[in-house]
Amino acid sequence: MISTLHKMGLRSSMMYAAGLASIGLAATSWFVSRNYEAAGRDRADRWGIFIGEWAPTFFGMGVALRMEEMRDMKRHEMSEWQETQQQAMRTPSRAGV
Repeated sequence: MISTLHKMGLRSSMMYAAGLASIGLAATSWFVSRNYEAAGRDRADRWGIFIGEWAPTFFGMGVALRMEEMRDMKRHEMSEWQETQQQAMRTPSRAGV
């Protein structure tokens, strides 16, 4: 699933930003619900907790995507290294000339 999200263009920085936004949104929803709804503090607490639970999920997905980015970067570096090694093997040496 994570590799599919990575291939779709989702990056770890986006998930980290979504986690931080979730924390801000949780605080904002709690404040707005508490001050502007007649439902009381209990409902405001539920809204804050509900939205606040998203943050760990976003941060966890950010870590998983970062690991996928690192794996992708390592594959790319390895293929470049192998290509360099193959070119070096094709080049005739001047040893003993």
